[in-house]
Amino acid sequence: MTRKPTHGLTAAQLEALCGHWPGVTRDTKWGVDSVFSVGGKMFAVMPSDGSEGGRLSCKVADDRFLELTDQPAIIPAPYLARAHWVSITEPQRFATAELEAFVLDAYTLVRAKLTKKLQAALGPLPTIKARQ
Repeated sequence: MTRKPTHGLTAAQLEALCGHWPGVTRDTKWGVDSVFSVGGKMFAVMPSDGSEGGRLSCKVADDRFLELTDQPAIIPAPYLARAHWVSITEPQRFATAELEAFVLDAYTLVRAKLTKKLQAALGPLPTIKARQ
């Protein structure tokens, strides 16, 4: 029996996590980056080929931006820092569950900025299933 890694997040795991959430679309930008969006607005980016150490970039709450970028392996995301995005440069340093929570928070933040009509059409917010 093989166990899933408890740290880090691969591009395939990210796709499995949020690819089925309401309204989520995935496309490739800037060469190899998988970009996940809701309502046409990005919430998470990761190289699909595992390059750059599997860097994960995502939107964070305004009040958590400085707190998170003070941690090792988390920097302001290039070009997106002004919109309070962080880049987790060494995702393997973090528990998979913690990274999944970052992605769900990013989705929730971006979705909350959509029109009320579009939010209602998307239905209930997704949740992350607890691991056995």
